[in-house]
Amino acid sequence: MNPLALEPLQWAALAGCALLIGLSKTALPGAGILAVPLAAMVMPARESIGMVLPMLIFADLFAVAWYRRHAQWSHLLRLLPWTVTGLGVGFALLAMLDNQRFAPVIGGIVLVMILLRSRLPGAKQTADPVPHHPAFAPCMGIAAGATTMLANAAGPVMTLYLLAMQMPKHQFIGTSAWFFFAVNWIKVPFYAQQQLITAASLQTNLLLLPAVAAGAVLGILLLKRIPQKLFNAIALLLAAASAVKLLLG
Repeated sequence: MNPLALEPLQWAALAGCALLIGLSKTALPGAGILAVPLAAMVMPARESIGMVLPMLIFADLFAVAWYRRHAQWSHLLRLLPWTVTGLGVGFALLAMLDNQRFAPVIGGIVLVMILLRSRLPGAKQTADPVPHHPAFAPCMGIAAGATTMLANAAGPVMTLYLLAMQMPKHQFIGTSAWFFFAVNWIKVPFYAQQQLITAASLQTNLLLLPAVAAGAVLGILLLKRIPQKLFNAIALLLAAASAVKLLLG
């Protein structure tokens, strides 16, 4: 997409998308779920995921730098091989879907992820055999890989896994940061091969980097002041509205 062809309202929507991405990476996991449908409302749904990916990678740099000492590498090593498998599944589906079919796919994925995410805050912290089942990590890894390749929407899947592991807050964010830093870089050549990342889209990304940085810094500064549950509830509500619009066309 040529950045010179964008209208002011489109720039505002993309800037909001960039801000949310930065904020979600450094403080409020789940807030970024709104960024995917927001970008898909500005441009064709299929191209929107290529626009979002470089912003995610830039925000990952902030998250990794801030929480670099808190990652739990045992969980990362358990998930990543299965996530790579999921990336392959997602790429196969990506090559078969056009824009008309892809918008409902993104909408459906986001709605399913919202339903999963909305169940988590009220979940009881009791002994649950499912997270300790040998198939749990493979299933979550494949699901994360497929959804992130198709729609950059693996955040809720990772959230579900990390909450099931009952990680402390900083370990949760640190592990998630390193996971997505690795996975998002793996996706770059696949997106470039599908012409989802182009010279024109990267020009637009460069202009949006200040908004990503502002969101990341804002997240760091406001983490202790903004109730996360309230913010997540608002973000999920708006994401659901955007996803419904994508489903209906």
